[in-house]
Amino acid sequence: MQNSAFRSLSLPSSHSIQSVGNAPFVSRLVTLMPTEPVSITRAWIARVFTMFEDIVYVGLGLLLAASAFSLLIGGVSAFVENLSAGTFFLNMIGLLDRILLILLVVELLYTVQVSFREHSLVPEPFLLVGVIAAIRRVLVLTAEFGHIAQATEAMFQRFIAELAVLTVLILVLVLSLMLLRKRPVMAQRA
Repeated sequence: MQNSAFRSLSLPSSHSIQSVGNAPFVSRLVTLMPTEPVSITRAWIARVFTMFEDIVYVGLGLLLAASAFSLLIGGVSAFVENLSAGTFFLNMIGLLDRILLILLVVELLYTVQVSFREHSLVPEPFLLVGVIAAIRRVLVLTAEFGHIAQATEAMFQRFIAELAVLTVLILVLVLSLMLLRKRPVMAQRA
């Protein structure tokens, strides 16, 4: 067996080592190759999981699309009702909140689309959803605080604290988005 030009050793880890020649250990050409039954089984299992993942993404996409469409129809209906009743300026914050909610759902839909297409998670859509959600909360918070007739000192401190945390969160998320968008440009230059 020492003089054979080609020999194969079976390993318990379902791989085989094939070496060419019988030169010393350092200069011997060694390749690691998976055996056929294991790789076919693994490929089949991976394909089944990928199909299941695609089915879940399609279902999520359909639910998000239906939600965005129903929110849009409700928003248009509320806009027309407020405009005809002359209460548009009183209900502008509610309409803006609904518009931002629609944008949030559409960005989630885009995230599902990217995940479905590329089978990977991309951070930018998640950061954008976070920015929209934080801005939406700031608008709701300021609108609610503006309608409180008698605000106590404790309520005012909680309002300022939450507003400060949301402001820092928005700045961090926007900075993260800017850094992530500059990253491919720097990688192409290098």
